[in-house]
Amino acid sequence: MKSIFDQTDRSSIIERIEAIDSNHTANWGKMNVYQMVKHNVYRNDWILGNGRFTYYHAFIGKIFGKMVLKKMIKDEKPFDKSIPTSAPFKIKELDGDLESDKLKWISTIIDYKDFDNPDFIHDFFGKMTKEQIGILVYKHCDHHLRQFGL
Repeated sequence: MKSIFDQTDRSSIIERIEAIDSNHTANWGKMNVYQMVKHNVYRNDWILGNGRFTYYHAFIGKIFGKMVLKKMIKDEKPFDKSIPTSAPFKIKELDGDLESDKLKWISTIIDYKDFDNPDFIHDFFGKMTKEQIGILVYKHCDHHLRQFGL
């Protein structure tokens, strides 16, 4: 199973991020390429604990989260195209410094080699093992890169 904690898998994600340019358009979803990159920077900072984040486990997640997580990470199958984005992770700005944000995203990917955030609680899935986080982060990055044909 691919994981963001595996050096080869991290390198593969970084190579794909480096290939992003402003001409990429989404094959599905509502984000443009800048919003997708910014979304991934913010989301990875959240998981890594880079910044001031309040972690909580939403009520609906307490009911269904573990079951959904198990289904999402049980195999190599990519995420479905129709997965909704939680409100805090929706990027409203339509444009910005794409190259700078690509470098920030790459930096967060590199930071997973020293991952240590015992306080992390996913808003839907709740407390997760390091193995679950590694698979989920890899699949999330892969999902958005595939969204833009990368």
